Amino acid sequence: MKIKILCLGKTKQKFIKEGIDEYLKRFSAKYKIEFIILPDVKLTKNNSIDFVKRKEAEILEKHISIDDFMVILDENGRNFRSVEFAEFLKKRENKNICFVIGGVYGLDETIKKKANLILSFSAFTFTHQIIRLLLIEQLYRAITIIEGKKYHY
Repeated sequence: MKIKILCLGKTKQKFIKEGIDEYLKRFSAKYKIEFIILPDVKLTKNNSIDFVKRKEAEILEKHISIDDFMVILDENGRNFRSVEFAEFLKKRENKNICFVIGGVYGLDETIKKKANLILSFSAFTFTHQIIRLLLIEQLYRAITIIEGKKYHY
């Protein structure tokens, strides 16, 4: 299984970066996890939030392959229980899955319309920084469920 995670903007908080790095180390070689941080677009007095989201969509699209099963993270998406998420991944174990996390202002509609799945971890809103750690932990949890390892109780 090949999993790609696309994020906009550097991971700023040290504890989030350390958590992501810790989980990335835990994945076995069987699972290729690419964690790609792309440049974000800054809001200035000469542009708008819609402009920023459009430009960030252009940046993201350059890294999304036609073969990727694209999953975007959005508070209005579908919820899974951990075991269901593991089943979802298992069904796609021979595919490339691309998870997309928007920037500060979220994702442009052009990206949302192209998504194969819109995924939500909660009705709560999370920062684009913290959701990175939540996603990588849930991926690790799902894979341990698939492999029958003791992590999820």
